[in-house]
Amino acid sequence: MRDPSTYTEAELIAGCVRGERKAQQVLYERYASVMYPVCIRYLGREDAKDVLQDGFLTVFDKIGTYKGEGSFEGWMRKIFVNACLMQIRKSDALRFSEDIAESPELGGVLEHGVLEQIESRQILDLIAQLPPGLRSVFNLFVMEGYSHAEVAEALGMTEQSSRSQVSRARSLLQKKIKELYNGKK
Repeated sequence: MRDPSTYTEAELIAGCVRGERKAQQVLYERYASVMYPVCIRYLGREDAKDVLQDGFLTVFDKIGTYKGEGSFEGWMRKIFVNACLMQIRKSDALRFSEDIAESPELGGVLEHGVLEQIESRQILDLIAQLPPGLRSVFNLFVMEGYSHAEVAEALGMTEQSSRSQVSRARSLLQKKIKELYNGKK
């Protein structure tokens, strides 16, 4: 019997299209560790595991629609981001987001070299501490590369609200980074 870890992506996809449990299991094992952080980035750890499971159910249900154009991982990521957005809408986390005309100034920029001293894990932890509405908009715009129009459509808000939420999230992150840096001195 062939070692499942040697299956190519195309073989896994074909097996999942046929509904083969082993192919689904291997696909899950191969990609869960990649998609779980995506879910955490949007939802935090509490809801991420549930949405991870829901996302894979959707992947298995829709895998026949994957046309082989672009990366399979990118196709899956889109499903998981959408699953996270559905959870956010369901929990009504965006009702607490506010439309602000201007982001408050923090009084100066980060000192040179501060970002080099902060590990990527710390930055992701700081993003996870953002309020859910700000975190969602920030993740879609900055991390996923959506335009403000796409963010607005995905979350049911205006483009201006998307812009102001990203600005507010950046300001809060900058403040948190300053606090983190000042704590190291």
